[in-house]
Amino acid sequence: MSWRPQYRSSKFRNVYGKAASREHCFDGIPITKNVHDNHFCAVNARFLAIVTESAGGGSLLVILLEQTGRIEPNYPKVCGHQGNVLDIKWNPFIENIIASCSEDTSVRIWEIPEGGLKRNMTEAVLELYGHSRRVGLVEWHPTTNNILFSAGYDYKVLIWNLEVGEPVKMIDCHTDVILCLSFNTDGSLMATTCKDKRLRVVEPRSGRVLQEASCKNHRVNRVVFLGSTKRLLTTGVSRWNTRQIALWDQEDLSMPLIEEEIDGLSGLLFPFYDADTHMLYLAGKGDGNIRYYEIGSEKPYLSYLMEFRSPAPQKGLGVMPKHGLDVSACEVFRFYKLITLKGLIEPISMIVPRRSETYQEDIYPMTPGTEPALTPDEWLSGVNRDPILMSLKEGYKRNSKIVFKAPVREKKSVVVNGIDLLENVPPRTENELLRMFFRQQDEIRRLKDELSQKDIRIRQLQLELKNFRNSPKNN
Repeated sequence: MSWRPQYRSSKFRNVYGKAASREHCFDGIPITKNVHDNHFCAVNARFLAIVTESAGGGSLLVILLEQTGRIEPNYPKVCGHQGNVLDIKWNPFIENIIASCSEDTSVRIWEIPEGGLKRNMTEAVLELYGHSRRVGLVEWHPTTNNILFSAGYDYKVLIWNLEVGEPVKMIDCHTDVILCLSFNTDGSLMATTCKDKRLRVVEPRSGRVLQEASCKNHRVNRVVFLGSTKRLLTTGVSRWNTRQIALWDQEDLSMPLIEEEIDGLSGLLFPFYDADTHMLYLAGKGDGNIRYYEIGSEKPYLSYLMEFRSPAPQKGLGVMPKHGLDVSACEVFRFYKLITLKGLIEPISMIVPRRSETYQEDIYPMTPGTEPALTPDEWLSGVNRDPILMSLKEGYKRNSKIVFKAPVREKKSVVVNGIDLLENVPPRTENELLRMFFRQQDEIRRLKDELSQKDIRIRQLQLELKNFRNSPKNN
């Protein structure tokens, strides 16, 4: 039999990326220069939030989506943190509630006014203290309202019940800094990547590690659950320092199903998965391009589609939820690209080219909506439930009726699993010890320079005094 090329039929093989025109971008934004590996951007159907560069603490901008164009330098900010803001996430069920975490060891919940900010906001509706070091990640539970996860540099993941304003569970199975958190569809499982080069699948309510992979050949950085397929995808670096992706069976992490090298660049690869279209998007930090693939259930599992290219490098990317997309334009995904050099936020729409202007049901299946499936007490008691689905046929018009009510409480010691989190500080990492050593060396050098300068000045004064005494006028 003669060899024939295999052609794969796909409705998404011609998806293309379209960058917004300049008047539909957000310009004049002092995007943070922090080198922490996060997106520093969060978006929902009404607001865009960006972490900004500021002195004397951390701040973020919250802008209405229709307020495009140039942003004034004195535009009001959310500026209550005492340290740099490291991550922000919008509540998936209440559009004007956003969580932020910072180097000041706190997690804060902010309530944005309906019409946006009119003045600087310094008071959070809820301040959460439980980590003994800076907090690098926050994530909302995908199906339960008022359940928030935070991961700190104390190697702990805390689960917060915002109805009581306290941590209700602590996951303490990591031996180094946690790099990424991802949840499966119903939120019953959590996958984490860690600086100890291990990939873990954890049952969050018990903190039990169900699966663990020691990634020696593939140093994992980011992980994402691939919807309900019971598979995970990770991005990382190979032993030859090339960027690569790996696909895993969540029930057996002994070996990846496939590993694929991407390129030899050094920027971190961020994965984004769309469970409705089974498309995977890969965007590198510092790159200008976004690659996209289609995920299949059979080998080779991963099919390359195309690449969106741009000369401007991206610092991070915000992703619009499904109910905020323009279905009339056959838009299936939308990024908000942070371009630090220009102080610009550029929307990029991924579009399926269709001639018909009617609603395309085949590319817009029922999708998770804005109503929570569980209360915090139900989820904590062990109940799992799939997200409540909604149709995008009529467009997004329904406003959520859920209102956030902050609990009234006093600041006390935070005890979880019999441990006071604020007192139980973990041992310092090798990097932290090295940083302390170099800081002390710099301080010693500075003091030596000061002493040397003072010694020189003393000798100068002694010489001047000697010359003065020996001058003829004084004899």
